[in-house]
Amino acid sequence: MQLSDKSIIITGASSGIGAAAALLFASEGANVVLGARREAELDALVARIRAEGGSAVSLAGDVTEDSYSKALVDLAVDTFGRLDGAFNNAGIMGEIASVPAMEAANWNLVLATNLTSAFFAAKHQITAMAAAGGGSILFTSSFVGHANAGMPGMGAYAASKAGLIGLAYALAAEHGPEKVRVNALLPGGTRTAMAGEDPDVHETIASLHPLGRMAEPEEIAQSALFLLSDRASFVTGSAMTADGGVSIRLT
Repeated sequence: MQLSDKSIIITGASSGIGAAAALLFASEGANVVLGARREAELDALVARIRAEGGSAVSLAGDVTEDSYSKALVDLAVDTFGRLDGAFNNAGIMGEIASVPAMEAANWNLVLATNLTSAFFAAKHQITAMAAAGGGSILFTSSFVGHANAGMPGMGAYAASKAGLIGLAYALAAEHGPEKVRVNALLPGGTRTAMAGEDPDVHETIASLHPLGRMAEPEEIAQSALFLLSDRASFVTGSAMTADGGVSIRLT
């Protein structure tokens, strides 16, 4: 039980990587606090986790709001007595367009959802974790945020995901003395709703990866599990790729 009795927040938990992580973390003994916009999906996931013997609560809301990030932390502390970890996983792709053709509204929405939300989350999570004697924060970045993996049409998404890596580095340096570890996880193409349902698109994405396929959400959740567990107790300030080799091929 790698997360036995640990209280862990997961955002973007209603589907994809977040839902896979919620099920995995609960099976590994965590008390999970689930956040997403879609309340019905969260309720169904909480019910499933409890039916399988796990511990879970949820709160629906918008990660672009500072007050929601604080509410998730308060829920964790009020329900489970402390906060030990957070998987800040919520994110959107946004419009695929060149920067000259991109609307400012798209840029602002992607940056708010993917990056500013991480700032809101971290400032409340770090305070709670430091009070509990330490903890672990993980951001879901992307291979698209890698320094050598530029992708046309993804300026806003790439900027937000690269920003998460820089934020992780800065927070790790700032809060290591408080025993708060901070890392970024860089998945490759993953079979989630963000990738759509078109098999031709999936085939194209898979072809970019040396392993010749896309990841399943459960595979990315396993990497997140490691980084949030005590098995990664000396890992902080890292950008860990779980990308099927796509970033080295693009480089």
